Amino acid sequence: MHETPRDVLSGTMRCIEIREPGAPEVLVPGERPIPGILKHEVIIKVAHAGVNRPDVLQRTGNYPVPKGASDLPGLEVAGEIAAVGADVTRWKVGDKVCALTPGGGYAEYCVTPAAHCLPLPSGFDLKRAAALPETYFTVWTNVFMRGRLKAGERILIHGGTSGIGTTAIQLAKAFGAEVFTTAGSAEKCRACLDLGATHAMNYREANWAEEVAKSGGADVILDMVGGPYIQANVESLRPEGRLVQIAFLGGSKVSEFNFLKMMLNRLTLTGSTLRPQSNEAKAEIARGLEEKVWPLLNAGTVGPVMFADFPLEKASGAHTLMETSTHIGKIVLNV
Repeated sequence: MHETPRDVLSGTMRCIEIREPGAPEVLVPGERPIPGILKHEVIIKVAHAGVNRPDVLQRTGNYPVPKGASDLPGLEVAGEIAAVGADVTRWKVGDKVCALTPGGGYAEYCVTPAAHCLPLPSGFDLKRAAALPETYFTVWTNVFMRGRLKAGERILIHGGTSGIGTTAIQLAKAFGAEVFTTAGSAEKCRACLDLGATHAMNYREANWAEEVAKSGGADVILDMVGGPYIQANVESLRPEGRLVQIAFLGGSKVSEFNFLKMMLNRLTLTGSTLRPQSNEAKAEIARGLEEKVWPLLNAGTVGPVMFADFPLEKASGAHTLMETSTHIGKIVLNV
């Protein structure tokens, strides 16, 4: 039987709405009722919300909102629990958490399943914590669960200075892998090396595929470019290698693709998007993060690279910055 959300908080909230698909200017301040919750959910009074590429895709009309999710953008937040559903036992009102959300993060209040919340790591304020969920959930599930990266293996990470890239470099190194990465400038390459990459290649100047081939290839490749990179990625993999695709900024189609290398070298081509996955799948990712990654965050071994923050009402400016690709690390909104 379908459960109806309960209204447990009265009043309205500030939020950012997408007026229509388009450029950053379509992000406009709005006001809505505080949403209701189901038995397994919590309401978070949002202090900060992370800004991510899927938010940009949603704004431009290229990332459909899953059934039942808020149409407001925002897939990660940090703040205080303001209300809990009837079946929630772990969290109580007043607890500080960071959380993966199905949408709705660009607002003063946001609803998400309780199992998608995580405690703040030691020494983290809410702003830093808001930069964790989307990227850490994405990297954990794709690099370690799907990509099966192991200590002693080599990973090639494209877009090393993105939020995903800076997270993947640190986690791969922390778990004993050798890290190669690509970035778009000498400054960005230096940032990748500072984070723990063994080799950083400026894709505007060097042929990264040749460089990787000279070094003996990669066991895992994490790619968000696609398009012209797809064949080169396959050619760059060692036997039993895994190509993990998480986006297609360069296009999802190619005019020609040779699958022979995949057969000869027993390669795995896989990938995923996070938002459409089931609540249970995301809860499993959260459990893995808390067990394996949160101790590294608590110890200061890894952490988010913070680049810029904007007031909630200036979300369009945050999106404009993200689309320039000049940032190194995470962009957040101050709610």
